Amino acid sequence: MANSMTGFGRGEAQGLGVQISVEMKSVNNRFLEVLVKLPRNLNIIEERFRKAVQEKVQRGRVDIYVNIKETEEKKRLVKVDKDLVLSYDNSLKELANLLNTTYKSDLFSLVSFPEVLSVENEETDAEALWPYLNMALQEALNQLIQMRRTEGERLAKDLLKKLDDLSGMVDQVTVRAPQVVAEYQEKLRERLAALLADTSLDEARLITEIAIFADRSSIEEELVRLGSHFEQFTKAFSTNEPIGRKLDFLVQEMNREINTIGSKANDLEISHIVVQGKSELEKIREQVQNIE
Repeated sequence: MANSMTGFGRGEAQGLGVQISVEMKSVNNRFLEVLVKLPRNLNIIEERFRKAVQEKVQRGRVDIYVNIKETEEKKRLVKVDKDLVLSYDNSLKELANLLNTTYKSDLFSLVSFPEVLSVENEETDAEALWPYLNMALQEALNQLIQMRRTEGERLAKDLLKKLDDLSGMVDQVTVRAPQVVAEYQEKLRERLAALLADTSLDEARLITEIAIFADRSSIEEELVRLGSHFEQFTKAFSTNEPIGRKLDFLVQEMNREINTIGSKANDLEISHIVVQGKSELEKIREQVQNIE
């Protein structure tokens, strides 16, 4: 099964006088990274958002945005900074002593000083709000996963099509490879015959030279390994585990074998096919980077 690492989800819930929206988006990343942006008073439950994603997502960078909008007017609370007002009062007493004058605490004067009184909206308790937050979170997460799955299915079809095209190119190389040795044998025989004129050819030496060339230019092992990599690549899509890392490794191995074929083949036609194959493999590699 192939899941893309790219997706988006949004969930909403309402309760306790607030409207909650949770949005999440994911992009490619080598590992799983979850970033959560919450209102300050909800930071205490940030880890719950991260854990919810970790239970269902294996790879990718997931950004979560939580927005809370009040639907009912909240109570407004007046808070007194007791330490600050006492500090003001003590400072005024010291100032009166310094100026040799009397001082009498005046409540109305003290509360007029900056930051002695503050008005705050009543904050909803994070624990009380969690059931509604979780409802929106799960909806957004399910949408994200579904989008990743849908995109993954599209990627799987595209990758398997590209792999089939690459396999066809390798089949051309497989057919061509034996002909390379035969053609080399014929050319070598003709060249030696022209050089030696009426002198008879040393068939034993000729066979030895051809054998050396055939061994040096043999790509049979590389072709067998490529076939094995193709088979493993295809089978990976039938598993229920994340396959991105495995596919990436297989692509690296395919690239290694194709490069070796290109360096050993000693044939212009095979070289052209190798160039086309490397181009197709690069397209596969780019797409694999999107797979979870």
